[in-house]
Amino acid sequence: MATPSRRHFGSARKLPSGRWQASYWHEGVRHNAPTTFASKADVLAFLSTVEADLRRGAWLDPRSGQVTFGELAKEWLTSNPAKRSSTMARDEAILRNHLVPVLGDVPISSVTKLRVQQLINAWAPEAAPRTVRRQFDVLRAVFAYAVANEMLPRTPCGRAKLPAAEIRRRVVLAPEDIAAIADAMREEYRGMVWVGAVLGLRWGEVAGLQVQSLDFEQGAVIVTSQLDRDGKLAPPKSGAGVRTLSTPGALMDLLAAHIEARGLTTGKSDALVFVAPEGGPIDYTTWRRRFWLPAAAAAGFPGLGFHDLRRAATTALVVEGVDIKTAQTRLGHSDPRLTIAVYARPPPRRTARRLTSSGRGSSGRRLLEVADQAPADT
Repeated sequence: MATPSRRHFGSARKLPSGRWQASYWHEGVRHNAPTTFASKADVLAFLSTVEADLRRGAWLDPRSGQVTFGELAKEWLTSNPAKRSSTMARDEAILRNHLVPVLGDVPISSVTKLRVQQLINAWAPEAAPRTVRRQFDVLRAVFAYAVANEMLPRTPCGRAKLPAAEIRRRVVLAPEDIAAIADAMREEYRGMVWVGAVLGLRWGEVAGLQVQSLDFEQGAVIVTSQLDRDGKLAPPKSGAGVRTLSTPGALMDLLAAHIEARGLTTGKSDALVFVAPEGGPIDYTTWRRRFWLPAAAAAGFPGLGFHDLRRAATTALVVEGVDIKTAQTRLGHSDPRLTIAVYARPPPRRTARRLTSSGRGSSGRRLLEVADQAPADT
């Protein structure tokens, strides 16, 4: 039987097959190299690299690389306590449907750049570029978590080639467009359209409004929470999302009439302003399919997103000359650059003229009547 050849760090042993095995001790644990070598010189080169990594603090336990992708993904999914439930649900669905079935049993150290690119190439013919990017973002985040926790020395997701991003034409809604959508909407949800368009609230913020959120004496809407995709009230997207918005009288009157029609009284009530047809919190997916998309299509905007109302509100503020800081406050952005880069896109000249006009009837004035914003918004 061959005797191990010793050196100052680790050991090299010739196997009966003629190949060489490397091993070393670290913190009381013996580690074997993940592969065998053709020569003793190759073993010594490997051990020198390990020794250097230990000295500069770059050594990674090779056992960590044997964790399967499925095990790592499960750990990553619950690693961020601040992750919103909607984001958690989306990430979990991507893992369950697109990543774990393919990589679930594969040790993370065995996932190569080639394997990642092959996965992207398999998605590309079947999904839109935006969807492919979203799936890749989850894959990249899982491996970034592994690197951050010293389970891998580097990610296999670097320099992956993704499909070219789609050029999406943003719809800039004018007052009469919003009025058409509201008119086509089921009556008890017309107020949601106007709140989204006038105040620029996110869908979850609109659906999460409570009666006590409406200050009829001051003419203001107070945003302190949002409805998440689980039907539960949660804090807004960021600290900047907590805000008090001065609101046109026409919109406050509309909300007052809606509350009265529901048989509610104004005051310190935690009842939701907008509820599902059967009562209780609104389910976004159902509401979008049953009410929003049909109304948008009837108004001539098939596939329109509720978020486009928010963009319309911002565009109206910019066209009217409202300063970026005030727009940022009203929209609940933590960074003014987001207000500028994402929402404040110059509208077509024709749309700008429509936005700066008085509009036809009360519907146009509702959108443009944003008076005394800076003093009342907090």
